[in-house]
Amino acid sequence: MISGRSGLLALAVLAWCTGVADAAEGGPAELDLLMQRMASVKSASAKFVERRELRLLEKPVESSGTLLYTAPDRLERHTLRPRTESMILSRDMLTLEDRARNRTRSLPLQQYPLIWAFAESLRSVLAGDLATLRRFYEVDYSGDAGNWTLLMRPRDAEMRRYVDDIRIHGSENVLRVVEVNQTGGDRSVMTVSGAVRGQ
Repeated sequence: MISGRSGLLALAVLAWCTGVADAAEGGPAELDLLMQRMASVKSASAKFVERRELRLLEKPVESSGTLLYTAPDRLERHTLRPRTESMILSRDMLTLEDRARNRTRSLPLQQYPLIWAFAESLRSVLAGDLATLRRFYEVDYSGDAGNWTLLMRPRDAEMRRYVDDIRIHGSENVLRVVEVNQTGGDRSVMTVSGAVRGQ
């Protein structure tokens, strides 16, 4: 079954505001340059491995699959293990597909603000869409072009009940790691590898 906060958090794995706070190593100018580099990518594909640490479980839960991005607003996460399921974000619609149960569900993002915020944490970074990212998050940039980090804190009070922060690490215009730290201590880390980009 594709539902619940953990699945939606994955989208932000998979999957992802009105101001940007300066970080010690970088500020608005560096963030703008990063967004320009990200916006230059018209399509990308990669493999992912996600590890979720949940307080209620003794061992972490691991999943893996592929990520596909097509500019400006389509993001697909296809999980292959431990079960086959997909999350497809296209424009203002999130489609959840559970192939094992032959079920599909579509959610209009405007009707689900919390899901929308999670979705945009990854999609807006991939698209280099800083204006949309700022609608949902306060953003700190640190590092340099070869090794950067975005620290995103939710602006919405409801989302802050569930998420402390989201950290995205990358190099140039490639994502490497997406971390989601939840308020209750749960955490997910998605490692991205084998990225292939189309310009």
